[in-house]
Amino acid sequence: MTALALQLDPRLTEFLRFAAVGVVGLLADMAALTIALQALHLDVYSGRVFSYLIAATTTWALNRRFTFKSTDPAPAQWAKFLGANALGGAVNYGVYAAIVTFSARGAAWPVLGVAAGSVAGLAFNFSVSKVWVFKK
Repeated sequence: MTALALQLDPRLTEFLRFAAVGVVGLLADMAALTIALQALHLDVYSGRVFSYLIAATTTWALNRRFTFKSTDPAPAQWAKFLGANALGGAVNYGVYAAIVTFSARGAAWPVLGVAAGSVAGLAFNFSVSKVWVFKK
């Protein structure tokens, strides 16, 4: 462990691991979507379902191993994780939609809504994963 990791609160370290796994999941999502569209010749909607399942499975496996160190039965935990992330996606989209709908600045700069939605989704997914999916 690095000196910085030793000084951080364990809850913060856990959250940072969760966020880092999320970045890996984003990369897996993007790669899987590219494969789905170019190699499998799926349409953008079917390809997105494929890439979501790849990304969610990747983040579940990494969070199970590195973030929460879980030994719970895998199939049920994977299903819980998919459900929790779907809810997190709804939170993400809801925050985005609210900002671009009700804020003049958000309407002019939709990326502000994307950023706020991502932060809200990350916080929601971390909380639900910690309390429900990977509870100790």
